[in-house]
Amino acid sequence: MSVIVIEFVTLDGIVSDPDGSAGTPAGGWAFRHGPETVAGDKFRLGSVLDDGVMLLGRRTWQLFSRLWPGRDDPFSARMNAVPKLVASRTLIDAAAWSNSQVIDGDLIDAVKREQRDVIIAGSLSVVHALMAGDLIDEYRLLTFPTILGTGDRLFPAGGPPAYLECLSAAPAGAAVLARYGREAR
Repeated sequence: MSVIVIEFVTLDGIVSDPDGSAGTPAGGWAFRHGPETVAGDKFRLGSVLDDGVMLLGRRTWQLFSRLWPGRDDPFSARMNAVPKLVASRTLIDAAAWSNSQVIDGDLIDAVKREQRDVIIAGSLSVVHALMAGDLIDEYRLLTFPTILGTGDRLFPAGGPPAYLECLSAAPAGAAVLARYGREAR
């Protein structure tokens, strides 16, 4: 089992509001490069998406549950089919998006019990909790040529250190997809 974080990120490490749905002043920074930059399986999840489980925080799940169910392209079909776990203390009903269930109990314990690969999309509070628990095996970052100077950072100041190695890097439209894994020990 591997825990894989996928994020849209700016050159200065900001991950907040890439699509503009949160209404922040600089929101929508990823989508200004056109839909082809973010469409489809840009994170090259492939069979991980078919055999794994997606883990989402409540806000990301609520956003995705409004976007994905109405789409019918091949990648959307995979997103709709993947089992989804929702980390939330307030969400009770996850019926709005197929194959979704709210985690019963502690997030860290749920991830440790999981037998499948876990994919975390967005969901910064979930990512930060798993960082603190040293549970993240890989980061797949779609980095955009944008500097915002303000916003929520993937790697916050004062966070735990992480020693990673670059597994791959390749252009993806206006962005670059880089995969980073735990450094060999």
